[in-house]
Amino acid sequence: MKIAIIGAGNLGLAIAKGILHSNGATTMYLTKRNTKSIQDFEKYGNVTVTSDNQEAVKNSDILVFAVQPGHFASILEETKDLLTEKHVVISTITGFSISKIEEVIGPDKYIIRSMPNTAISVGKSMTCICSNGPGKKRVDLAKAIFNRMGHTMEIPEEQMQAATVICASGIAFWMRLIRATTQGAIQLGFDAKEAQELAMHTCNGAASLLIESGSHPEEEIDRVTTPKGCTIEGLNEMEHQGLSSSLIRGIVSSFEKISQIRKG
Repeated sequence: MKIAIIGAGNLGLAIAKGILHSNGATTMYLTKRNTKSIQDFEKYGNVTVTSDNQEAVKNSDILVFAVQPGHFASILEETKDLLTEKHVVISTITGFSISKIEEVIGPDKYIIRSMPNTAISVGKSMTCICSNGPGKKRVDLAKAIFNRMGHTMEIPEEQMQAATVICASGIAFWMRLIRATTQGAIQLGFDAKEAQELAMHTCNGAASLLIESGSHPEEEIDRVTTPKGCTIEGLNEMEHQGLSSSLIRGIVSSFEKISQIRKG
């Protein structure tokens, strides 16, 4: 596949790394206004680094846009006349609806919105996808790209804001939980490096258990709790202090904020 990442910032580079590490592109273009910081990507051999978005579009079939929301419309205007029936437009821009994209490039183009997270750079992203009518013919292609870098789920567009909170912001939420577990382990006597290793691999194991078994979290909790045991004692104290409530309130607060940004 001939892929262009239009906007090689943090997310764009994470996507690029995920694609390159999974050998998912025959050629790749990376665009950025100042290319100095991404020049090293040309060492891959099949990667071209450029500040010319039009060059990238002309030489690619799959166009992944990862630019700032305020720049997206102007970049679409700049490149729309170069779009052909071969092009698939994949937007990762938060709050920029499919209808807005169609206003610029037309409703006949293959348009897909995707919401990956930064774990895409290590092949572990949870990526949500939606499309316009024509784009449905290319959803399987988009899934094939992103499944090489984690897991995908097709959802209605009206759920994309919620998916942004759960999947993209969710990385930060889980990082904070891992950090808190690390701090607790240090307090119990482990050094910082050991504590983080214990926390992150236990977190990875918990998620893997659910993925592999298909169990509900409470089923797995029941397997490690015993009457009057230390696990249930710890869980109940966390709930008394508002663990679940705080997480839910944080998620809802994040969603309310992203809704305000979109209205603004």
